[in-house]
Amino acid sequence: MTQTPAQILAQQPPAAIADRLLEWFDQHGRHDLPWQHPRTAYRVWVAEIMLQQTQVTTVIDYFNAFMARFPDVATLAAADNDTVMAYWAGLGYYARARNLHAAACTVVHEHEGAFPRSVDGLMALPGIGRSTAGAIVAQAFGIWAPILDGNAKRVIARLAGVTATPGTSAYENSLWPLAERYTPATRVTDYTQAIMDLGATLCTRRRPRCGGCPLADGCLAREAGIQDAIPAPRKKKTRPERTTTMLVVEDGAGRLLLEKRPPSGIWGGLWSLPELSADHDLASFCRERLGLEMQSQTRLAPISHGFTHFVLHIHAYRVQGRGMTRIMDANLAWFAPDARPGVPAVIARLLDTPQSDLNL
Repeated sequence: MTQTPAQILAQQPPAAIADRLLEWFDQHGRHDLPWQHPRTAYRVWVAEIMLQQTQVTTVIDYFNAFMARFPDVATLAAADNDTVMAYWAGLGYYARARNLHAAACTVVHEHEGAFPRSVDGLMALPGIGRSTAGAIVAQAFGIWAPILDGNAKRVIARLAGVTATPGTSAYENSLWPLAERYTPATRVTDYTQAIMDLGATLCTRRRPRCGGCPLADGCLAREAGIQDAIPAPRKKKTRPERTTTMLVVEDGAGRLLLEKRPPSGIWGGLWSLPELSADHDLASFCRERLGLEMQSQTRLAPISHGFTHFVLHIHAYRVQGRGMTRIMDANLAWFAPDARPGVPAVIARLLDTPQSDLNL
């Protein structure tokens, strides 16, 4: 019977993979990431959540600011949602921040402030999947646990010549047994960091640098010359396009009117600009929704922003008005320029761009 690539690779002694990877890590791995000093369960957890869908270089500044404001899980749990979201604004994928806050509350109120020390225990917390739980267990507690973040998946898929499409059950089912087999019983903390580092620096998605890879010998993808084709690309889908209209409204004191978005959906829980449908009359909206008699409007240059599943085109207007009444809607509030809460990155770009550059 013909063996699959994964079966062929599985015949290699596990130590052959781990030893070579750890030797490389000792010389070339990342040893000075901020969440490594000190490497507590709380710091590792926050970093792992931030690193989902986000590059290390982007995360570092956010992580340092987050730790300065929320140095421990009790401080995070005690904070209100707006404060947490303000420190996440710009990182995207905002459900991560909502789950982070919810998990902190669970750790404090149900676990007396101590993180579970098992994969299953951590997976019971909001927003923590199997790989993230494994990374926390291995990194923070030094307990054996495999990981399969995006970098580790790519390394193992190439090693084993796994040609299944990422995101399918065939892909996951091929990789988890190998991740378990090659995770060593000793130096598990270093190993989990090493395989992430290898994927991030050498075994990259495009143009992998196989010449410097410690695992090049025996890598089935390299032997077959198909390392650039693994992981297999997903079918590209044409993203639908959506259009919305937003208002930049300031009062005489320079305060900005913002609207809090629903807890779910895009930018869930963040403050943003008042938004109306494309067919809504601007003057009527200002009068009925904002208590404002519009005197003038200035159309700003449109901005487009790509999400995972669609592209959003934003048409914005700077509105001048009179007769503003007290805002009674809890989702609307005035904010002074130096007290602006966290807003999505594209909204911050719109607000922070000089007015002369935005006006049409």
